[in-house]
Amino acid sequence: MLQSARTPGLNLYTYSELEEVEGFIGNYKVKVRKKARYVTNDCNGCGACFEVCPAFGNNEFNEGMDPRKAIYVSFAQAVPSLAQIDMDRCIRCELCTNACELEAIDFNQEDEIIELEVGSIIVATGWDEYLPEIGYLGYNVCRNVITELKLERILAPNGPTVGHLVRPSDGKRPKRILFIQCVGSRDLNKNTYCSAGVCCMIAIKNTKLIKQHYPDTEIDVAYMDMRAAGKDYEEYFTASRKEGIRYIRTNISKLKEDPLTGNIKVIMQNTLRESLGLKEVEYDLVVLSASMMPAQGIGKIEKMLKLETSQDGFFKEFHSRLNPIDTKIPGIALAGVAQGPKSIAESIAHGRAAASSLARLMSKDKYRILLIRATVDKEKCAKCGLCELNCPYGAITINDDGAEVNEILCRGCGSCLANCPSEAITLRYYREPQYEKQIDAILEEI
Repeated sequence: MLQSARTPGLNLYTYSELEEVEGFIGNYKVKVRKKARYVTNDCNGCGACFEVCPAFGNNEFNEGMDPRKAIYVSFAQAVPSLAQIDMDRCIRCELCTNACELEAIDFNQEDEIIELEVGSIIVATGWDEYLPEIGYLGYNVCRNVITELKLERILAPNGPTVGHLVRPSDGKRPKRILFIQCVGSRDLNKNTYCSAGVCCMIAIKNTKLIKQHYPDTEIDVAYMDMRAAGKDYEEYFTASRKEGIRYIRTNISKLKEDPLTGNIKVIMQNTLRESLGLKEVEYDLVVLSASMMPAQGIGKIEKMLKLETSQDGFFKEFHSRLNPIDTKIPGIALAGVAQGPKSIAESIAHGRAAASSLARLMSKDKYRILLIRATVDKEKCAKCGLCELNCPYGAITINDDGAEVNEILCRGCGSCLANCPSEAITLRYYREPQYEKQIDAILEEI
């Protein structure tokens, strides 16, 4: 991130969100809302204001497992290293103003709308962790059932416990841990897709990490299939088993908490050993390896960019096999998990491919389009507006003399033609008389 901030010609708009997009390839007009931090760019992130602030909020970066001040930096390596004020938590005591030697606190600051002109757009929205519903596998009911992302923050040196593995209920170190794989994925009632093996590899990594720091910890992994597909991934999986980590192919039947100890009693069956039947095993901590989900707010971007999402909720590419980079809109490409679940290596490769695809387009003086576009017979047009309503690309507007098609935005999908009650719209190169002649010619040969 630091290298990105130092790259000439690369402008970063952090703590900002997309507000509006208009135009087409080579001529996009974008509005970005830069949210008010209530701190100016004079801030150097010294932290003097943090020390005097009496108000607290939940630390989102640490999954809400520890508090942070109302004035804070998102995380230690944030770029730029500027403080921001959570006005929902701030009590307006202005102690931070008195503590800031640079006079960088500005409570009158407001959101700013930045207008940009760009030639192309890359959508790289990332992903969110699947959050199980309350009670599913003990989540949000049993105190010592956490997700993989919370475990990541617990094990992190800059996390809420400074890297020490402890249970949420009592702060004690767990001696027996169970990882449950495929939570929220490969499930017909939730998400049918697999998260590209990412959950499996994260679980393997975290089990090895725990075992290295606490060799006496007993770790079980409950799985359907361990998917370690990648360079050296299978070897990594094998190394974890050699360290004593047990992988149990099982179905989790039931989870319940012991109210006295906080331990989790899990009823399971090893499906590779049918003779053993169901058995109850007690664990100090249960970790749910939850699936990757499309990022929150993806619907807003979908509407602004006039894109589509596939059945899994991720953005739909031009072709899932032949062109997973570009979208149906020329000049807009997808990068990383915006298109579907991917590992870090795959996301990097996908991002480089998106940059290459758009660089190839933008390096040319002209962009050629096939004129398979909708045309309107304005004498027939009833100006009902159905074509404008159903156009997924926003290419049709209703004027006083009838519907008008923007030939650059139009993609020739035919939605308007199918919805036009007056039959005033046709597709260039796909007119009905052409098909009628072809059908007549075929029938003559017969």
